[in-house]
Amino acid sequence: MSDAAPALPHGKRYLTIRQTSQAYPAMTESSLRWLRFNGDTNGFNRCVLAVGRKLLIDAEVFERWLEGHRDGQAA
Repeated sequence: MSDAAPALPHGKRYLTIRQTSQAYPAMTESSLRWLRFNGDTNGFNRCVLAVGRKLLIDAEVFERWLEGHRDGQAA
């Protein structure tokens, strides 16, 4: 597995749930929604920008959040 970050669509920083799951295939839409639902306890809420009902994932913050979970370390 490559350590290179996935190419984001058109260099966008903010991605929808669907775009995030496409850019990071290991993360399904369902798993991202579960992370959001439990975001107060797992820290995922800092990755999410809510605009009305639309949820956007900040790709840069999301990658830092993922890195914080490397080797079982919580961020």
